Amino acid sequence: MKLLTLLTTLLLCQSLWAKSFVIFSMAQDLPMGVENEVVRKNYYINMGTGQGIRKDSVVDVFRIISVQNPYDAKSRVNYKVKIGELKIIHSMDNASIAMVNEYEKENTPIFEIPQFMIGDHVAVSVD
Repeated sequence: MKLLTLLTTLLLCQSLWAKSFVIFSMAQDLPMGVENEVVRKNYYINMGTGQGIRKDSVVDVFRIISVQNPYDAKSRVNYKVKIGELKIIHSMDNASIAMVNEYEKENTPIFEIPQFMIGDHVAVSVD
């Protein structure tokens, strides 16, 4: 009976061990002010081959938008909104380097920063 209770508790508490995958750093070319210059950016994420990511994989990028509802005891509502996709260009055990695959342009809310940024969440694209 104790073993069954322990196993049930572990299965129900599985979300306690869930890891959040995010963009933890980025690097970009130094803009030189040349006309029609393309500034390349690399995004570093804490998801790699250990999570099934390989070169040329595509991951979705989400931003958490937190808004306070003044009419419901000032509770906060968190929206997880897809803002685009990254394409993996290099992958290791628990980290990868990615570049922009596409930004969501239509049917998205207004963002303060309309580009990917450190802290944005990433997840494997299942489309």
